[in-house]
Amino acid sequence: MTTAQTLATPAEPSTVVAASAPPAGPGLMLPSLSLAKRELVRFLRQRHRIVGALATPIVFWLLIGGGMGHSFRAGGPGGGNYLQYFFPGTVLMILLFTAIFSTISIIEDRREGFLQSVLVAPVPRAAIVLGKVLGGSALAFGQGLLFLLFAPLVGVRPTVAGVAAALLVMAVVSVALTALGFCIAWRMSSTQGFHAIMNLFLMPMWFLSGALFPVENASAPLRWVMRLNPLTYGLSGLRQSLYRGDAVNAAAAGALAVSLGVSICFAGVMIFLASAIAGGRVSADLQ
Repeated sequence: MTTAQTLATPAEPSTVVAASAPPAGPGLMLPSLSLAKRELVRFLRQRHRIVGALATPIVFWLLIGGGMGHSFRAGGPGGGNYLQYFFPGTVLMILLFTAIFSTISIIEDRREGFLQSVLVAPVPRAAIVLGKVLGGSALAFGQGLLFLLFAPLVGVRPTVAGVAAALLVMAVVSVALTALGFCIAWRMSSTQGFHAIMNLFLMPMWFLSGALFPVENASAPLRWVMRLNPLTYGLSGLRQSLYRGDAVNAAAAGALAVSLGVSICFAGVMIFLASAIAGGRVSADLQ
């Protein structure tokens, strides 16, 4: 009987080994969606951020549009109404403000210790990048969509296809700008430094995107800078989409395709850089 028991037991170690194997990780999407949801909940609880992200561009739109409307003749889609011309630029400003400011939470999370706990969790660094980018992009897209409802008030009446194209461009630009904000905020340890970089680098990107004046009206050196600016193509895509009802032809469709393609490449490069930066150590980790 003792011999039979001894011969029967060797079949059990495989069960023990299987039971002691480490559990599978949470994957990529679950932690990413959890971080994105956290960004949305935090934003909705801070009502001053909602007001600031939406009210500031509206004030810019009304003041600049009303002040320059009589002295400006807009070229390209939209005719000579400056409020119409400036409308896509205001949408871009909302996307820029909301997307960039949403990444300030990275600095706050690091200062409060939350980011350190996420970094030591058994999740890939790509999940952190994806979660922050998804959350910030959703916020920027939602804010831009709200302002887009004002389009009929200034005579901007795009077709259904134009609205769909505008929403696609807005989504891609939101992802690109949020990833860009991630690249900047990840290396920062203070919100003051982040604001300084934003005023020095990001606002000129918006000014030189064609939001205030057409690229064709700028001087020759400035035209080259504007054409190298990726936001110029995002804004051009918005204009082509919103004024799609004015002129639908092969040239307009080609310009929209080029603008969308450049914006997608811009978003892809920014996500790649954000993943690369998040995968290494930065000086802010030691503070």
